[in-house]
Amino acid sequence: MARWEQYEIWAHNGTKWEIVAAFSDFEIASALARNYSKRMRLIHAVYDAGKVVEQDILMELGARRETGT
Repeated sequence: MARWEQYEIWAHNGTKWEIVAAFSDFEIASALARNYSKRMRLIHAVYDAGKVVEQDILMELGARRETGT
């Protein structure tokens, strides 16, 4: 299968993160993410054979970032 990358908008629903939308173009994803009213993340994801092989959080809005500590 192919390898591809996309920009994903994820929203926090109070208990977990859920994907809201995905775009191949960063400018579109970034513009829409900035207009989202809830706590959200803009993530750059790389897929290989349908599985996520890399994720980078590019932007987080709405609340302080969780650190896991």
